[in-house]
Amino acid sequence: MLKYFTGSYIFTVAGFILAYLWTLHTHTGNPLASLFIVFVLSILEVSLSFDNAVINAGKLEKMSPLWQHRFLTWGILIAVFGMRFLFPVCIVSIFAKVGLIDVINMALNDADKYAHYLHISHPPIITFGGAFLIMLFFSYFFNHEKNVHWIKTIEEKMSALGHFKSIGITITLILIYITQHLAHVDDKYEILTAGIAGIVTYLIIDGFSHMLEHHNVQNTSCSSGFSLKNSCFINFLYLELIDASFSLDGVLGAFALSKDIVIITIGLSIGAMFVRSLTIMLVEKKTLKQYKYLEHGAHWAIGALAAIMFISAVHEVSEIITGLIGFVFIILAFISSLKENKKAN
Repeated sequence: MLKYFTGSYIFTVAGFILAYLWTLHTHTGNPLASLFIVFVLSILEVSLSFDNAVINAGKLEKMSPLWQHRFLTWGILIAVFGMRFLFPVCIVSIFAKVGLIDVINMALNDADKYAHYLHISHPPIITFGGAFLIMLFFSYFFNHEKNVHWIKTIEEKMSALGHFKSIGITITLILIYITQHLAHVDDKYEILTAGIAGIVTYLIIDGFSHMLEHHNVQNTSCSSGFSLKNSCFINFLYLELIDASFSLDGVLGAFALSKDIVIITIGLSIGAMFVRSLTIMLVEKKTLKQYKYLEHGAHWAIGALAAIMFISAVHEVSEIITGLIGFVFIILAFISSLKENKKAN
């Protein structure tokens, strides 16, 4: 265990030191209170993203050790600065129609104003993530070639519906339409635009992935760097977008604990680092092969999270519910896998 989480422990210590020094520098409160918030946010991120680790492990198994290492190193840099800080700042800039530099200054120097604009941008941000994740959910279960089923009565029927090629897109578009119909009049256009963008983003990345698999690129060496001809790069990008979608809920919910974007970024990033270490452990220990329903449980958790995201675009949903529902699916899938292993023995 120490082998997999050493980097996470070091990252945690560095994060706590940075949070303490930042609070002293800005004179925004008690440094010890900031450390407590960082701790709570890191726990929140892990609880919300445990199913993310399982999904990541499934993709990461197809990548070389070099790209697995890059996911843990380059990927965490993207997760820390890109997804937990820059991504929400860009989204706020787009939907609040405020300049990017102004939003960054606002995030660092006027937390209340930034939180206000982030709240205004909440419906389209969360709809984008919900659309992307629900497409991932549908892609897994609406697959007529899938022959291993956990919740058989439901999954067998969903698998049969996979013959209808566009069913996932159709249902997602219906969900987006219902969401914008129920939303405030000022949010309707942004929700519709963001939802369609989520679908298109998923289709582009998934399309590249399938194209490369079709040409057997997955079996080649993944060490030639960043190239769209490289399947490992596509999977790396895929993982980062999944991570981005998972992080949206945590970033938005974090403002209930703190308005300081730096403290929020540190807390969520510590959690993200542990999730990535957990992902590497799942890959190296072949956990998904040992517990065959674990991936099913993770995708059901993703479906539930996506549904909650659509709901939260029009009605506030507690982060406790969001975190618990994913955890419950993972635990139930793990227990079912243990029972199946005992039967096999």
